[in-house]
Amino acid sequence: MTTQHLLSNTKLFPWPSVKTGQGFFIPCLNTTEMRKFGLSQALQQRVFNAKAYVAVRDGLIGVWFYR
Repeated sequence: MTTQHLLSNTKLFPWPSVKTGQGFFIPCLNTTEMRKFGLSQALQQRVFNAKAYVAVRDGLIGVWFYR
């Protein structure tokens, strides 16, 4: 998935429904770009306490976003 494709699909990041202590995983290959993009989406959706780190879940590499 390219950053351009992600820009047209911002529903990929469910920030408004994520409560403190919860998170979600986005599998991807370019973890640096996904991390930057996901955190920028959080700011656009007025989530100021968002955090992200690279993780492996169920054998897939990606980024774990959480509040």
